[in-house]
Amino acid sequence: MEQKVSISFTTISKALREFPLPATDWVIGIGRGGVVPASLLAHQLQCGLQIVEVNHRDDDNHPLRDLPVFLQDFTPDFDPQTRILLVDDVSVTGKTLAVVRSRLKDFKVKTFVLKGQADFVLFPAIRTCVNWPWKAPHYAF
Repeated sequence: MEQKVSISFTTISKALREFPLPATDWVIGIGRGGVVPASLLAHQLQCGLQIVEVNHRDDDNHPLRDLPVFLQDFTPDFDPQTRILLVDDVSVTGKTLAVVRSRLKDFKVKTFVLKGQADFVLFPAIRTCVNWPWKAPHYAF
């Protein structure tokens, strides 16, 4: 089994401070994995934050269904010129981001992940699984 790399809050915070973030009016985080990264980004960007509950995989990262599904109603109600940053922790296939983005087709949307595939990737060089500090057995600060 592949070894997971651990990344501390300090490392994530420093990388976010140094990252050239796009102008953004609202951050939309994909729950569960995107809640903490979206919160950090909304705080740094000093903009609105909304969490949307979408699920595709279980806690062991095994798909629960063919495509991600909304676990609650998500009907975006923003001005058409709203700049949205759609955030998740990891995106491998892009399916979850695509499902949410399809509901945001009338807005200016960019995607952001900590690892994987998106418009903006905080740690593009990381190819292994990650122990995020909010999920690791022993929090790394």
